[in-house]
Amino acid sequence: MKALNFYSTVYQANLLAAEKRCTIRLGDKRDKYREGDLVWVTYGNRFEPRQKLFAAVIDRVVVKPLGQLTAAELAAEDPNLKSPGELASFLERIYDRPVSLDETVSAVFFSRVLE
Repeated sequence: MKALNFYSTVYQANLLAAEKRCTIRLGDKRDKYREGDLVWVTYGNRFEPRQKLFAAVIDRVVVKPLGQLTAAELAAEDPNLKSPGELASFLERIYDRPVSLDETVSAVFFSRVLE
């Protein structure tokens, strides 16, 4: 099974409270995540143990330039995000490189699967 992993432990509470319904990743991820795929939602750093939070289904994958993300797409990633520029700044910290509003991103929407 594939995983949607989140590095920041800040996301753990948001994920468990179902406040986070989307992850926005750099690049076109349609080949990696497809609608209907089942995934584990996990958090933890690369090359370290990760914590499985829950299983989820991929609902939709939207690919577009970062600057064209809608307010609804930003809010699904993080309710506190107000603009694509704020997301670009956040992604720069995650990816440790400059991120422009012209870069292609994938908004991967998911729903928790109750077990």
